[in-house]
Amino acid sequence: MIRRAVPLVLSVLVLCAFAWTLIFLYKKSEAQPIVYQTGKVEEREIVKKTVAPGALVPRREVVIKPRVSGVIEKLVIEPGQYVKAGAELARIKIIPNVVSLNQAEANLRAARISFETTSSEMARFEKLKAQGLLSEAEFVQQELAFKLRRQELEAAENNLQLVRSGASKRSGQASNIVTSTVEGMVLEVPVREGASVIEANNFNEGTTIAAIANMNDMIFQGKVDESEVGKLRAGMPVSITIGALSEERFDGELEYIAPKGTAKEGTIEFEVRAKVTLKPGLFVRANYSANADIILEKRPKAVAINEAWLLRSEGKTYVEVETAPQRFEKRPVTLGISDGIWVEVTSGVSAGQRVKQQDQSGTPGGK
Repeated sequence: MIRRAVPLVLSVLVLCAFAWTLIFLYKKSEAQPIVYQTGKVEEREIVKKTVAPGALVPRREVVIKPRVSGVIEKLVIEPGQYVKAGAELARIKIIPNVVSLNQAEANLRAARISFETTSSEMARFEKLKAQGLLSEAEFVQQELAFKLRRQELEAAENNLQLVRSGASKRSGQASNIVTSTVEGMVLEVPVREGASVIEANNFNEGTTIAAIANMNDMIFQGKVDESEVGKLRAGMPVSITIGALSEERFDGELEYIAPKGTAKEGTIEFEVRAKVTLKPGLFVRANYSANADIILEKRPKAVAINEAWLLRSEGKTYVEVETAPQRFEKRPVTLGISDGIWVEVTSGVSAGQRVKQQDQSGTPGGK
């Protein structure tokens, strides 16, 4: 009995396996329905902008140079220190030029001899005048010569003192003392005590003692590619981000667009400058790297869709609007400004509608 049942059970199992295989292959061969992904037409802010890389710098940075050459004897400042106009920055020990020193000493000797001679003559003329043997005109002429020789002697003495130490008795000022010409913060002091410095004159720029600037008046200074510069104009709003202060954003206004570009790595760039509105209590250091978003156009409440959802054909732009679940109608649309991701739609669809998403090739996307 059992022997008869075993073939029967095996036959049933084989038939069941065959039937299941047929059903599986049939279902697998059936076409799966395509479910298209859709996106919502939104009302959102769209900002069209161009980005300029650059840095935040003081509007006016002044470099202080010495009026005499020599060796720095004393430095009384350091970077970060706040100074007022006229404050002492450094003191220079003058190392006299041998030729200039010899010439100044020779001029002093000559002036002293001339003065002593004139003094003797002046004493003789005074006696003659007292005796009534000299006219008033002759006495006045000799007195004038005496005063001139005395002035020449004083000038020679002052000149020798200036050559030796940089100080003058008459002026009461010392040219070997370097003072600040402006009020502000010391940004850098590129010299050290004991270093040699050269005065600024018509033949050389001189040695920089310090750089001073008003850190409350900062500007953005950057570069814009020639493809974007034609869209810019003074007065455009600017939004500035600083790499070191990534969580902060500063407002600004475009002030300057260079009339001439400069070549860099095969492209032409134009310098732009914008004033920056600083935030109270937040210290911004000079030469912070920054990026400026120069706002070309702005729509606070624009009807917008993702640019990737657009279809383009024969010079026209379309979207596929969902009229019923997974049913779509092709409609032409008119576009406005774009921020590179979202684009303004001025006609064709309204906020709240859903449209079919397209892949980058322009074909419908589904899953």
